[in-house]
Amino acid sequence: MAFDPRQIMKAFPILESGTGKNTLHYLDNAATAQVPNAVINAMVAHDAGRRANVKRGIHRLAESATAAYENARESVARFIGVQNPAEIIFTSGTTHGINLLAHSLGNTLKPGDEILLSPVEHHSNLVPWQMLQDRFGIHINFLPMDDNGLIDTGSITEYITPRTRIVSLSHGSNVTGALTDTAALGDAVHEHGAVLILDGAQVIPHGPVDLPALKADFYVFSGHKAYGPSGIGVLWGRMEQLEKVSPVFSGGEMIGDVKLLTSTYAEIPHRFEAGTPPITQAVGLGAALDWLHRLDQPGLNRHLMTLTTQVINGLQHLSVESNAIRIIHPAMDTGRLPIISFIVRGIHPHDVCQFLSDRYDIALRGGFHCAQPLHEQLGLPEGSTRVSLAAFNTQEDVDILLEGIAECMRILL
Repeated sequence: MAFDPRQIMKAFPILESGTGKNTLHYLDNAATAQVPNAVINAMVAHDAGRRANVKRGIHRLAESATAAYENARESVARFIGVQNPAEIIFTSGTTHGINLLAHSLGNTLKPGDEILLSPVEHHSNLVPWQMLQDRFGIHINFLPMDDNGLIDTGSITEYITPRTRIVSLSHGSNVTGALTDTAALGDAVHEHGAVLILDGAQVIPHGPVDLPALKADFYVFSGHKAYGPSGIGVLWGRMEQLEKVSPVFSGGEMIGDVKLLTSTYAEIPHRFEAGTPPITQAVGLGAALDWLHRLDQPGLNRHLMTLTTQVINGLQHLSVESNAIRIIHPAMDTGRLPIISFIVRGIHPHDVCQFLSDRYDIALRGGFHCAQPLHEQLGLPEGSTRVSLAAFNTQEDVDILLEGIAECMRILL
């Protein structure tokens, strides 16, 4: 469909009411996006008409629920350019997916083995590997970043060694909005016999991804940032890599044959989905990605980059006289996401967010955004204020945001 932000906005019930400064201006999408009617209706229809457990019943509702669950898996596969839906594993979210990989791959590591990360990672792509460091005596190394928080992936050959077993990086930063240059990553990682994991939580909400072209071995993301429900996420893995991964969770439906002392595992992906999965949430995720896939992708990208440019230019204009605003990664000349983080010198990020919420009903995020090491390396011990845009955001959202920040500076500075 042709992209029209006003029409998109009508698809979200939470945004339908109110006018002017009493309207919700939701700019916290990197944390959680709002949910369109298409997703709400799909989930309600599922629970109202075919609620049953999947993969284990032979009655009509169970078969219908199983079909809906597997159809959602196929929707995910289409969205990320994967031919084999069996490579799609449903999780509870990005954090679950990374932990699953860390605990499973960790069992193959030996003292002295190395994991390569970056300082910009979300805590969910840092702490699980720290736990392996404590358990197995492995070493964690980090790619360098510049003063704007950008990862220097071009130097990977200087940091990857014969002992490197895992390279795990964000595909797009939830703080800087910068996209990781993956062009040379996959080849360099594989030449050293390591595996490449990409955290795509911030990338998936902005359109389909061609995963095979990224040359990653594993890719993880969440539903709630991509217009879907919470409690659902995806771990994709190349089949040849998934076959090497041991299940972390055990129980019903992840088994093939069970004896008193031994068991065999079910086929992939079911061996990684122990117990009753988040069925309705999976249906909602499938509906969300189908909805997003139907949008005019070039139009959506142009719209989001236009708004991003306007936010950055507006912040720079506000800072001309006072030099009060610092933008993390203000550049628009490289690929980026519609995420802008900044500080107002002299005002704590929490106070900026509280002021804008109370006065203008603007929803932002203030603090470390689960990326404390990044902020501290950038000399920002209090964190930052983050603007994160989505398909339903409009020019009015940006105008009122900038008006509110200007008033915040006048009153609180």
